[in-house]
Amino acid sequence: MAKLTIDDLELEGRRVLMRADFNVPLDAEGRITDEKRIVASLPTIRTILDRGGRLVLMSHLGRPKGKPDSACSLAPVAEALSRHLKFDVPLIAHPLSDEAETVVDQLEDGRAVLLENVRFLPGETEGDPELARALARLGDVFVNDAFGSSHRAHASVTGVAALLPAAAGLLLQKEMEVFDRLLHAPPRPFVAILGGAKVGDKIKVIENLLDLANVILIGGGMAYTFLEIQGHAVGRSMVDEKHRDLAKATLEAARDKGVKLLLPIDHVVGAEFSPDTKPESCGQDIPGDRMGLDIGPETRDLYAKEVAQAGCVVWNGPMGVFEWSGFDKGTRAVAEACAKTTGFTVVGGGDSAAAVAKFGLADQIDHVSTGGGASLELLEGKTLPGIAALTDKPENG
Repeated sequence: MAKLTIDDLELEGRRVLMRADFNVPLDAEGRITDEKRIVASLPTIRTILDRGGRLVLMSHLGRPKGKPDSACSLAPVAEALSRHLKFDVPLIAHPLSDEAETVVDQLEDGRAVLLENVRFLPGETEGDPELARALARLGDVFVNDAFGSSHRAHASVTGVAALLPAAAGLLLQKEMEVFDRLLHAPPRPFVAILGGAKVGDKIKVIENLLDLANVILIGGGMAYTFLEIQGHAVGRSMVDEKHRDLAKATLEAARDKGVKLLLPIDHVVGAEFSPDTKPESCGQDIPGDRMGLDIGPETRDLYAKEVAQAGCVVWNGPMGVFEWSGFDKGTRAVAEACAKTTGFTVVGGGDSAAAVAKFGLADQIDHVSTGGGASLELLEGKTLPGIAALTDKPENG
């Protein structure tokens, strides 16, 4: 990486302000239902503590809109961190108070505190420079390990990075190395699997991948727009009317560039968009009173064969409504194909990561990204603000 990492920082005895992604799911009682994001941050946390850093952690949780909301408190995260680290990690309720500065200044080497939800603070999501300066007072150096927030130019992500020596944590470094390999030196053939609801949500990803991938496999609701353009009947399936022209241009560009862009050749359909609707199989054309809700068995086999031959695979977006038991076979088939292939496999965050976790296959994927939106923007060819804001390595370093 051309940016500083924690290996480049002197940490002993220094206040290390670290942006983490502790945006974990909570149940109605405020209990954490999935600690993956906390666990993913532990290698960086332990590295800082083992090297004698005095760690000040910060994160968001939910969308509290610039004011305190008990439902979005990081108190459950502080409890989980205390359990994992085997010492008490206090939660600082008012990060901008004089008391907070005192607590941080008195923090022992190798110990940590957690600031309350940064989105309780007005100006966080607007990247307010005054808020960034107030947060930066709590650190001597800054570490960003929140890949899932690095596509946001928020005060705790980019603002603080502009004020302190700013380095990537281990998790962020791994994410960047994986996507750098994928986007600049991918093993061939490069197979991209894209799903999700609307063409408009993925059109920029497809456009960028047309210059990188050898094969693009399309599934999910977005497939029906492409199929309709080709003259196929799609029944009552979702069609992204606003992006029909872009979808048509994408098909033409794929043909011109020699990219194999495959669409479903059969479907699993239902009469209604409901988990109770009866799953039915049909060919490539969908009856007028039915809607496509998953890819069919022939498409599953077709896509699995492409994945099996891949040098690398990137997957972003489910093949159907995988949350419903009658319409999860397509997404499961893709997940299993990714798990079996000898190619290098990368699963974007969000629904794709949820799917491989649901099917118990996450440990058979080479890299499951921790950021859905961030990984999507990298696949679009964008530079993430949270990465760009980190301190450049010296040219002779």
